[in-house]
Order: sequence, then structure tokens, then C-alpha cells
Amino acid sequence: MTLSINGSSHSLDLDPRVTLLDALRHTLGMTGSKKGCDHGQCGACTVLSNGRRVNACLTLAAMCEGDEITTIEGLGEPGDLSDLQDAFVRHDAYQCGYCTPGQICSATAMLKEAEAGWPSYVSDSMSEAPKLSRDEIRERMSGNLCRCAAYPNIVDAIEDVAGSAE
Repeated sequence: MTLSINGSSHSLDLDPRVTLLDALRHTLGMTGSKKGCDHGQCGACTVLSNGRRVNACLTLAAMCEGDEITTIEGLGEPGDLSDLQDAFVRHDAYQCGYCTPGQICSATAMLKEAEAGWPSYVSDSMSEAPKLSRDEIRERMSGNLCRCAAYPNIVDAIEDVAGSAE
């Protein structure tokens, strides 16, 4: 199979049962995405598939052929961080850093979802573009756990990038 990851094409000979996470980490050496729970409950493995967030631990690599996969390594690099990566650093939105790649990938897609007008469970309106309040950000990021409890700083970083900081 051929996977497009961070703008590069990778021809891989994988068992069809290999998850995207294992292909990224063990076959391609892209260790930014983490294996937290291996059940899709913590979000540490979150990557983007065609701009939408997916749990790489629950996604088979074979399902991604033809998709553009973006990992934390594809969002920025030292000296050229994405806006969210920079905001996470400035707002100390990490403690141990284990969940940070998944948090940043998820927040990247979440900001695009909100910009596209997708409502969440806590949105005031189903037809108007949501305002990214702290509650709205918390709800939209609820699939990403941080065992160090850096949540207030994570919300601050996302709020900063969203331009809704009060």
C-alpha cells in the first residue's frame, strides 16, 4: 500500500491488520503520535486524515490509502512551529508532554470544524457559527485526555490561536 503522510509518499508492505498508529511509529519511525490506551479513549494517538481528526490506534493503515495523513511532525518543526505548537509552548499547555501531539492535532482540526460552523453539544445555535468560548473549546477537546491536568493552559493556548482570548 502507499500512504501519503505529511506530504510524502510511503510505499509500505504491511499486514492489513496493522493500525495506522503502529505503521507510523514502528514502520516509519514517526514517534510523535503516542499509544496511550490503545482503545480510542484518550486521544494521545490523534492524527489528521484529510484534515479530520482520527484515532490512529483504531484506524487500520490500509483504510488510509488515498488519504492525506498529517501527524504532529507535519504541522511544524523546531524553528518553524505551527501557531498552535507555539501557543502550547507560550501557555505552558503541557506537563509531561505525552498527550501534547494528540492535543495539538485535535485542536488543529477542531479550529477548522468551528470555522466551518460545525456545532457541538454546547453550541448556542445549530445554524450560526459557534463562538469558541472556554466551554465550547472544552467540549470540542473532550476526546483528548491529559493525565497531568494541564487543561486550563491547553484551553488558553487554543483560545489564543482562535483569537477569542478574553
